[in-house]
Amino acid sequence: MSKVTMQDIADALGISRVTVWKVFNNHAGVSQTLRENVLDKAKEMGYLKTNAEIVSTEEEKTVSLIVSRPDSSTFWTNIIHRLAQELSYHNANLLYTYMPSNYTEGFTLPSILTSGTIQGAIILNVYDARLIELINQLDLPKVFLDTVPQINNRALHGDLVLLEGYTTLYQITESVIARGLTDLGFIGDIHYAKTNLDRYDGFCQCMKDHHLEINERICLTHSIGIFSYYQELSAFLDSLDTLPQGFICASDYIAHFLQRYFSEHPARVSGGILVTGYDGSREYSNVDGLITTANVKTSLLGKRLSMQIIYRMEHPDAPFELTYINPQIIYKDSIL
Repeated sequence: MSKVTMQDIADALGISRVTVWKVFNNHAGVSQTLRENVLDKAKEMGYLKTNAEIVSTEEEKTVSLIVSRPDSSTFWTNIIHRLAQELSYHNANLLYTYMPSNYTEGFTLPSILTSGTIQGAIILNVYDARLIELINQLDLPKVFLDTVPQINNRALHGDLVLLEGYTTLYQITESVIARGLTDLGFIGDIHYAKTNLDRYDGFCQCMKDHHLEINERICLTHSIGIFSYYQELSAFLDSLDTLPQGFICASDYIAHFLQRYFSEHPARVSGGILVTGYDGSREYSNVDGLITTANVKTSLLGKRLSMQIIYRMEHPDAPFELTYINPQIIYKDSIL
């Protein structure tokens, strides 16, 4: 098989060889989208970075992805895949550093994080306050995706990226009220993540603004075990003599458990019940495309995190940033 050339890549994309050369040599004048297409096609065709034609102008870096349970859902794996892809364009390697779900006495961070071989860290799906406090002490450029409510934003020694939840859930709740449904409960562990708390606050404010009672009896907001979610949710629903007209959920993950419960107890929802979610995940087929939700573009979120850690490594003394990502609300009329 003949060696793949820049001309081959240019022909495959219908662009000039000069454009491909600019991408490989980090020259200006090429859009980010086209740059990504060229690099993706180069990898697909087997054109490796070891080819003499490619000149890297960026020093090689290693970024640690500090993560707990990265394979727990496609939501996280989609973010991580794009994150690794984007960092490779900046001559940065992504190194997995696994964290437990919960802190245990005597736990210490892996030595790779303190050995001086890491130039930056992205913290993903870590929701234990003690673990975040340990990570926060690392003398490294850091970017956090979400955090726990117990830790104030300004206490973090790094940038914080949050999915906007307050206004999003306010608008979702308002759309349900506009349909004439006023007996509404909320389900989501508000102690688990700041984003969950923000979503609950948005729900509460919308109910108050419409002069509706927040019935705590039909709200499940306490700490819920990550490995016993369905059992605890089922016990909560079993404890209710009657179900409300609808549930506003902190995530599609929760919504799909609700739908599972309703399918197993059809007599309890003979007249139907409205459920909303958040994330826009395609992973849960029993609610996918059926419920109002907030669509999080995980691929672009991974790209955004990579851009932020590159900036933080290049400007370690710049003021820390708090960034909100606004998801698109997808409205649906269906009743489960």
